[in-house]
Amino acid sequence: MSTENTPIRFGAVQAPDEQARRQAVARQEQLTKPAGSLGRLEELGVWAAARQGSCPPRQFTRPRVVVFAGDHGVARQGVSAYPSAVTGQMVRNFLDGGAAVNALARGAGATVRVLDLAVDADTPDVVAARKVRRSSGAIDCEDALTPEQARAAIQAGRDVADEEVDSGADLLIAGDMGIGNTTPAAVLIAALTGIEPVAVVGRGTGIDDRAWMRKTAAIRDALRRARKVIDDPEALLRTSGGADIAALAGFLAQAAVRRTPVLLDGVVVGAAAMVAEELAPGARQWWLAGHRSAEPGGSTVLEHLDLSPVLDLEMRLGEGAGALTALPVLTSAVRVLAEMATFGEAGVGGPTAAEAAGPDPAEQEL
Repeated sequence: MSTENTPIRFGAVQAPDEQARRQAVARQEQLTKPAGSLGRLEELGVWAAARQGSCPPRQFTRPRVVVFAGDHGVARQGVSAYPSAVTGQMVRNFLDGGAAVNALARGAGATVRVLDLAVDADTPDVVAARKVRRSSGAIDCEDALTPEQARAAIQAGRDVADEEVDSGADLLIAGDMGIGNTTPAAVLIAALTGIEPVAVVGRGTGIDDRAWMRKTAAIRDALRRARKVIDDPEALLRTSGGADIAALAGFLAQAAVRRTPVLLDGVVVGAAAMVAEELAPGARQWWLAGHRSAEPGGSTVLEHLDLSPVLDLEMRLGEGAGALTALPVLTSAVRVLAEMATFGEAGVGGPTAAEAAGPDPAEQEL
């Protein structure tokens, strides 16, 4: 029996370890500090413990960035401040170690892998092994991909997640590169949330008012096509995404199936994550939002997925840059939970029984 037209199915997503989470919460209360005094560092340490199934948590030693690159036909509508040729040029820059993602990865102790899914140029074999096509279709007037290409792209992302986990990656970061890619991202976000296009149209690479109007029109036209397939995530990626975004969705979904934590980056990765949650319900439990993108759709993504960003630095580069900037914060949170002494270990007086019990509920009502 042929499986050519069979939709890709992901395995069930298991919840993070509840026992490890409870142990981490209890340990935080015994560390030599007032409860809650380290703010979200405490929450992040608990998050890591639950995803590792271990308390205290282990330090992340093999964080891996995977950048998914691809061009988009809609860029020909003048929706970006840069020509599509920049995508292929940036892929070479990644390989040479000269991009923001490379600099930030070196500082955070992560390694970088680049994949060409739909770059409209020839790229080295090392990045083009899973290439689906040269440039995805112009989504305002045609599908981004054929059904076969959509499945190939999703499967590529899924396979790459398996490769990274099997090779020892203990934390994954998804990045993106593609001139015009915030346009399909905006379409996916608007389609899945039901909000108006104008609410998710950002300046992307720094476009002027005229380009913004062209971008808004393209998103409006693409959204009409997207709404027809809103209940089918694979069809939505085929119609309104692109090979890079489809691969991102497959990557994020499979990472969750493999119980591997992921630091999300900006609006393009966020849009793919929204579709990944449809492909593998519950996947969002394994993701941490590295930052809040300055793109308007960034906050919409976080609200939709019920995620709180680690950082809010008005970043909108992509590449994985925001997630990498947040990585040292996460590693600090793990270090706090794993390496701080408890009151008993340090011989330091802990909270009194009354303080440990918390405020009197009757007093809270006053």
